[in-house]
Amino acid sequence: MNTLERVALYMKDHDLTMVTGESCTAGLISAMLADVPGAGALLDCAFVVYSAEAKRRCLGVSSATLAANNLTSEAVAREMALGAARKSPANVAVSNTGVVDGTDDRIPPGTQCYAWVFKSGNADANPVVYCATERFSGGRSAIRKASALYALEGIVKYHELYKAGDYG
Repeated sequence: MNTLERVALYMKDHDLTMVTGESCTAGLISAMLADVPGAGALLDCAFVVYSAEAKRRCLGVSSATLAANNLTSEAVAREMALGAARKSPANVAVSNTGVVDGTDDRIPPGTQCYAWVFKSGNADANPVVYCATERFSGGRSAIRKASALYALEGIVKYHELYKAGDYG
């Protein structure tokens, strides 16, 4: 069983459905999960929000957060995931934002920021959020693929913490 199949089985066994808010991965997180048979029961929807304006318009990332933080930041990833969670009945939201090359002198190439939101129900007013930053090497496609896989593996890792009551 490969990593994607293990994540899908875990999600099925724990009644998890996912929504994503993706920037750098541009839909690859949801697309990778969709490659697994039966993924239709695990996916609600995916938001691909590449521009700062799309992050504001589609996921409600605040202008203040965008002004105070780089687009590649855990603060932005957090608001992306919370925004996706608000717009979906899914009980887990995953977000990613990052850079794959040297387009930003302040952020090393391959830097990727994530957030995972777990909620107990549709109207959960206090969802639990976990954030992480990782750095991958390689070309553009390799970084995006590694980033999407890391995001999916994070569902299992952080859901285990969530179930144990470790809210980070």
